[in-house]
Amino acid sequence: MDMAVRGNTRLKPVPKPDLQVVKPVKTTKYSDIDLNNWKDYGHVMTDSLWEFPARSRENGHSNEYHGNYIPQIAEQLYERFTKKNDIVLDMFFGSGTSGIEAINMGRRCIGVELKDELAESVSEKFTPKQLVTDVNIICADSASELAKEKIKARLDIMGEESAQLLILHPPYDDIIKFSDRKEDLSNCSSTEEFYDLFEKVAKNGYDLLEKGRFAALIIGDKYADSQYIPLGFECMRRMNEIGFTTKAVIVKDIQGNERCKGKDANLWRYRALAGGFYIFKHEYVMIFQKK
Repeated sequence: MDMAVRGNTRLKPVPKPDLQVVKPVKTTKYSDIDLNNWKDYGHVMTDSLWEFPARSRENGHSNEYHGNYIPQIAEQLYERFTKKNDIVLDMFFGSGTSGIEAINMGRRCIGVELKDELAESVSEKFTPKQLVTDVNIICADSASELAKEKIKARLDIMGEESAQLLILHPPYDDIIKFSDRKEDLSNCSSTEEFYDLFEKVAKNGYDLLEKGRFAALIIGDKYADSQYIPLGFECMRRMNEIGFTTKAVIVKDIQGNERCKGKDANLWRYRALAGGFYIFKHEYVMIFQKK
């Protein structure tokens, strides 16, 4: 602080302006999170146990389709692993959770859906303009070369060579039948065939994902023939063989996100006690990176 002096008279000090140093924004190549202000992102989860009290039904989301993943997962993944205007590629589009949240968060989305009738009904959730600029729905078998070529064409129209985030939320083998199509992973004749078809889908996604970017596998395990079948970890191994690096395995609590089981809950408890197994209350969100 300077003192102004006139003759022998000492004047009041003249304060210097309060100059605040503004740090430049510090982000990664795959996210808009400002690491200089990392404390402002308390809503972004960084631990490996995710618990949500209920499925979000706001901002265009609903629960009319059994088997879709909850919107909160998309919110977390998009903020951690995408930037504004990035393209999310969902190889099992289903009821459109990935596309709806892409619109909500300023991202774009390409979704591949096997069933014609579902692809048509889901398209009604978006405006005609959004279906041109922000959300592209492809009706195809996501394990096929045709699907891969269609995705490439959509990427070209959207001004990109690759997608920036890959979402994989396959059927959990044959637990829920989604259609009578032989290409449907829920109709595989064996779990080994399920793994093989899943690997083809994951390979298509890998080839269409930008280098250095991330993929998320949302999956649960199953219990059949008196034994536990770790679908998630075998799918993880298949993705590693393709070339993905595993970054995290998140355990997500599914209680409160399921449809009410009613009396079935007691039946399953009896079966667990009688059969020596435990009832699933979790699924996985597995995070991978393409080197």
